[in-house]
Order: sequence, then C-alpha cells, then structure tokens
Amino acid sequence: MSTQPDPNYGNSGGGGGRQLLLLAAIVLVCVMLYRAISSDGGFFDFLGSSKEVQLKYVEKDFQPNLNEEATLRILSDPARYKKEFDELVYNFNMSLLYHISNRMTLPDSVRRRLEPEYKKHHEYLSKLYYNDFVALKDTSAGLYETWYKDNVNQAVGIFNEVAGKYTCFFVTQIMATLIKTDNGKVYAKGRGVETPCGIALNEALKPMVERLQKRAAIIDFSASRGLLKERVRKGIAELGTYELRSRMGLDKTLQYKVFGFAISETDLRVEAISVVKAGFKLDQSFDLSIQPNRSEVYVTLPRASILAHEVYPRVDKLDVGFLAGITEDEMNSNLNELRRAFRDEAINQEKVLERAEARADSVLQLMLGPMVRGMGRNYKLKVRFNDSPLPADDQEHLRRGDDPRPQNPGALPKSPAVEKPARPLAQ
Repeated sequence: MSTQPDPNYGNSGGGGGRQLLLLAAIVLVCVMLYRAISSDGGFFDFLGSSKEVQLKYVEKDFQPNLNEEATLRILSDPARYKKEFDELVYNFNMSLLYHISNRMTLPDSVRRRLEPEYKKHHEYLSKLYYNDFVALKDTSAGLYETWYKDNVNQAVGIFNEVAGKYTCFFVTQIMATLIKTDNGKVYAKGRGVETPCGIALNEALKPMVERLQKRAAIIDFSASRGLLKERVRKGIAELGTYELRSRMGLDKTLQYKVFGFAISETDLRVEAISVVKAGFKLDQSFDLSIQPNRSEVYVTLPRASILAHEVYPRVDKLDVGFLAGITEDEMNSNLNELRRAFRDEAINQEKVLERAEARADSVLQLMLGPMVRGMGRNYKLKVRFNDSPLPADDQEHLRRGDDPRPQNPGALPKSPAVEKPARPLAQ
C-alpha cells in the first residue's frame, strides 16, 4: 500500500495567519490616518510635504483690552507711569493678535500659542516703544502743551506713529511662526480678506487712535480751561546751569480755493525770541556721599532737563484776505508749532542738555570745592549723573575690586582741620 502526502498538511493555519496580518495592517493604517487628521497641520503636514493653508475670514469688531481714561493718562506722562506704559503695550499688542486670530478664524490650538509666542518679543518691543515715544514727546513741555490744548492729543498721535512702526514687524513674525506653510500657499476666502498687517493697522490701531483722539480733545480743552484759575505757588529745588536765547520766524500763506484755484489769501508772519534754561531738578534726585579710601566726595544729580522755556511772539504781518481768514485754533496751532521748533533746535542742534551737564561740574566745583578741600588736602569733588556709565578710571578701580561708587550716603565726616563737627552740606 502506498501512501500519498496530504497537500493541505502543515497549511491548515495559513489562511488564519494571513487574515491576522491583514487586520494588523488595517489597524496600523487607521492609526496613522487618525494621527494625521488630528494633527494641527492636517494630513499633508503629517506626510511632511508642502501644504496649502486655507483661512476663512469673518467680520469681527476690535475690542481692545484698554481703559481709555487710564491710557490717555499714561501717554501724557510716560516717565511717571513707566510700568503702566509697559502693561499698556502688552495689553494692546495682545488685543491686536487676538483680533487677527478672530478675523482669520484660526483654530484654538493656534490661539493658545499667541500669548506665549508674543512674550518672546515683548521685552525688547516694550523698550523700543518707550524709547521712541519719549524721544518724540517732549515730556518736560506738559505745561505748554496743555495751554495750547494739545498735550494729550499729541501723545496719542505719537503713540500711533510708534505703534505703526513696529506693529507689522511683530505681527508678521508671530503669524509666520504659528501658520507654517513650508513654502506652500495660503488660501483665504470670506469677507474682508486682508493681510495680518493690514488687519492690525486698519481695523485695530486706526479706529482705536481715532477714539482716543476724540476723548483727548475733550481732556485737552478741559485741562487748558482749568490750568490756572488764579495763581499756583510751588516750592522748587533747581540748579540752572545753561541758558540759550534764539530768534525764529514763521511765515505762512493760507489760501481759499474754489475748484482748485486760489481766489483769496491770508498772509501770516510771526517772529519770536526764545529763552531756554537747562539744568537739574534737585527735588527729583540729589545725593551727596563720600569714599574715604579714595579721598573723594560724590555729588549725584539727575540727568539734565529743560527747566524753563519762555517764548515771546510778535505778529509782524497779518494780511487777511476777503475770504481766507484765520481762526483762533489756527493761530494757536502756529504759535505752538513755533515753540516746538525752538525746543527742538535747543535740544537736538544746540545740545543744551549736554552743555548743562558739562557746566554743572564747574558750577559745583565753585560752590562746594572749598568745603571739600577743607576736609583734607587730597580730597576731590566728583559729579555723577543718574544712569550714566562710569568713567574709564573708575571702571579700572572696579575691575581691581575697589568699587568707586558711593557706599555711605549721608553727611560728610568731620574735617581733621576743625575742632567742631562740620555741618552737613545738604539736608
């Protein structure tokens, strides 16, 4: 008897094994598809290929997280409210970003990353905003700007200029980080399609500035009316070290036009002399201290500022046309423009603040030098200014471990040349 091998021998489980492999493959594909679809970038981002981002624009009103009254108060005096100025920049820029995300209907996963991403930029942005704002706004001219009804309104205009300078930069940086396209394309549909930069400037910054300017006009008018009811008596502690006198003129022609043709003109010529006094407000900061191991006395002053600015205008020509007149607001605006030109020339061209600081050393040497020399033959008087770098010789002492900065502020010690205690030079 011969036996034939069973052809199905050893393959009885083959069909079941193939089914298990097929099932495992299907499960793996399903898992990969789920992860791809649930990822922020979608399926094409999961595969690592160039993707096309599609955004749907919707209409949204800008809702800034700002209190208008507090905002105007901060902008009017940024040096006094420096911390609040930083918070103002933070809140306003975050409001811009959230408005852009709402208009572009960005997913929640992207919106949650807006604030952490902005925090990476805020520190240097806040410094740029503050430095540029203070450089453009003459913070020592609050009294004059208030009198000409232009203090708060001018501050709003400067903030608009500074914010417009940096808004597109940081908005573009953040949106490019959060909406990555890998050189792909971005498709947008809906109503009011606009770039993130255009949304920030035209739909957020511009309308907010317009609202602030309307409120600023009311505040400026009220402040000007109530600036001086009778007299203001105020004790001051100032050291004036430099004075600049100059003369300047303003010549303008105002035209009345019909269909583009001038039919009437008003000529205005105003000349004025200006007296600018620069120096130091000692009630803000003044310190007198001693370094015995170096036989040096230190006087620390605030940085120089404009202490007083007097402008005496004179109208040399006022030829009023039969149609083109001039209003009181135009006249006041021209006088204020002339005053600003005087101050700008004094600070930026004549360098009165730098000259005041240079003069301060010789003035204090003349006033306090004899007392300091009375303490000892080797004693010297040195003048310092707040936030100014140490001189080269003092930096060398600091490297050697001998700190040249004042360590014991207070009254000067008793001079060895006299028997009774010396009176302090400053209270």
